Amino acid sequence: MNTSSIEPAPRTASCPNCGANVRLRWAQAVQTTCAYCRAVLVRHDLDLELVGKQAEFPETGSPIQIGTAGRWREQSFLVVGRLAYRWSRGRWNEWHCRLADGTSAWLSDAQLEYAMSVIVAPDYQLAPYSRMRVGDDLRWADERYKASTITKATYLGTEGELPFSSIDRATHVFIDLHNTSGGLATLDCSDTPPTLYVGEYCDFETLAMTNLRTFEGW
Repeated sequence: MNTSSIEPAPRTASCPNCGANVRLRWAQAVQTTCAYCRAVLVRHDLDLELVGKQAEFPETGSPIQIGTAGRWREQSFLVVGRLAYRWSRGRWNEWHCRLADGTSAWLSDAQLEYAMSVIVAPDYQLAPYSRMRVGDDLRWADERYKASTITKATYLGTEGELPFSSIDRATHVFIDLHNTSGGLATLDCSDTPPTLYVGEYCDFETLAMTNLRTFEGW
C-alpha cells in the first residue's frame, strides 16, 4: 500500500523533559508521549508541555504498531497512537488512527477481535451512563442499538498521539451496543455526557494492513 497520501509532512518538536526529538504525525494531536523518556506531553502548536510521566508501558502481543497503515470504508488510515486498558478478563488496545481526510478513527484490538469506529454526535442528549442497563436501547441515525455489555476497565498507559489528554484517566466504564445489521456502538463514559462511537467489527484481512509488527515463528 502506498501511504504517501496519508503520511503528514514531517514535524518535530523537542521533549521538554529529555530534549529528544518528538515526531508529530497528526496535525490535530492534543497529546503525545516521548518514546525515549516516557514523558506525557500536551501540545500547544509545536510547543510541548510536560504534564506527567508514566511507568513502563506494557508491551503488546498485537501485530499492530505505531506506523501501521490500512484501509477502512474506502479510506486509507495510519496508526498514530495507542491507549491500553485492563479489565477482568485481560487487556485490550485502542489504536488511534488518522484517516486520509484528516479525521480520527479508533481500531479496537482485543483477543484477536478487531473493530473500527468513529465519534458521532447524537441529535439528542445522551442519558447518564448510570441509568443504562444491559438490554437497553440507544438510537442513532435511524438505527437502534441494544446494550450488550458494561465493562469497567483500568487505564494502563499510552503511546503516540491522541486527540485528547489522558493524564487524568484511571478507571472507566464502557458500554458496548449492537444492532441487527451487524453494526456496533460504544459509549465511553469517561466523559459527561458519554462520548458515542459507531462502527463495525472487521476481519483482520479486510483492513489490508501493512507495516505490521513481526514475531518469531510467523
